[in-house]
Amino acid sequence: MANNIHASAVVLGDRGVLISGESGSGKTGLALALIAHGRSHGLFARLVGDDQVFLSARHGRVRCTAPDTIAGLAEIRGLGPVAMEWEPATIIDLHVRLTDDGSAPRFPEAVSGTIEGCMVKSLVLPAGDRQGAVFAVAASLSLPPFG
Repeated sequence: MANNIHASAVVLGDRGVLISGESGSGKTGLALALIAHGRSHGLFARLVGDDQVFLSARHGRVRCTAPDTIAGLAEIRGLGPVAMEWEPATIIDLHVRLTDDGSAPRFPEAVSGTIEGCMVKSLVLPAGDRQGAVFAVAASLSLPPFG
């Protein structure tokens, strides 16, 4: 059975990224920035789900899908839901947790957390630094310009 959580998810190349954080922390903005970054480097990059995603364990990995009612939609603050290219599912390789600037470490150690009983690499990043978060995700996954 899949658990519905408040998060966004994207595919970058052959990697899946789950983005969680409080409402208004910039999950959608980071998801769209990651997609733009991936595409600018010639990677396959698509939205899996925005605002809500379903997570389930499959063969020791975390599988992520979007609820049918919002699949293919990104909620743009001030505009509302906008249709875009999307991917029906991904396996999560990295969990990005957006937090207020004061609690995100400047030089975080590599950490992993448990999601749906599976170990997943994790980054805690400041919600207010979208460009920094894009580079941290790219470096963590060895994606361009770091891989």
